[in-house]
Amino acid sequence: MVERPAAALDDVRRRRVESESSASLMRRLGPRRRQRIWVRDPHSGGIKIPLAVRLRTEQRIRAYAERHYAKKFIRLGIRFRGALWYIDAYTEPESPSRGQLRAWGETRQQYLRRLRDVPLHLVRLRYFGNEEAWSLAFYTYSNERYEACTFPNSTFYGTPEEGFEVGAVYLRAR
Repeated sequence: MVERPAAALDDVRRRRVESESSASLMRRLGPRRRQRIWVRDPHSGGIKIPLAVRLRTEQRIRAYAERHYAKKFIRLGIRFRGALWYIDAYTEPESPSRGQLRAWGETRQQYLRRLRDVPLHLVRLRYFGNEEAWSLAFYTYSNERYEACTFPNSTFYGTPEEGFEVGAVYLRAR
C-alpha cells in the first residue's frame, strides 16, 4: 500500500465528493445528511367543511356583519367550496350621471339593477378542522385574485370574524 501525505488524501476525498451524485453522497455521509421536515402550510390543503360547521359559521359571520357594518352593504354572498369559504358583499351603487347612462345605453333602473348584482369580493377562509382557527386570503383588486395574508395579530390562523374584519376594509372605504 502506498502511503500518501494527509494533504494529498484530502485532495483525493474532495475530488471524489465533487464527482459523486448528490444521492450517493447522501447515502455515503449517513446520519449527517439533511432530514426532511414537514411544515404545515396555512395557505394550501385543509379539509372539507362539514355542513354543521358551515351553518354555524355562516350564522356567526352574518350576525357579526350586521352588528358592525349594517349600513355598508345590501347583502352578503357566502360560498363554500371544499375547504374554502368565500365571503362577498353586495353594495348599493352610486347614482349614475346622464353621461354614464348614455354611454351604457341603459335606463337608471337597469344600471342600478346590474351593479347591485356585482359582488365586492372580501376574503377567502380555509378550514383545517378547528372552527376558531382558519387561514386567510385577502382579495386584491390590483391582481384580481386572493393573496395569502396574516391576521391583524400577525398569525396565520384566526376566527372568521377576524377574517371578515380584514376584508371589511373595502366596506369601510365606501
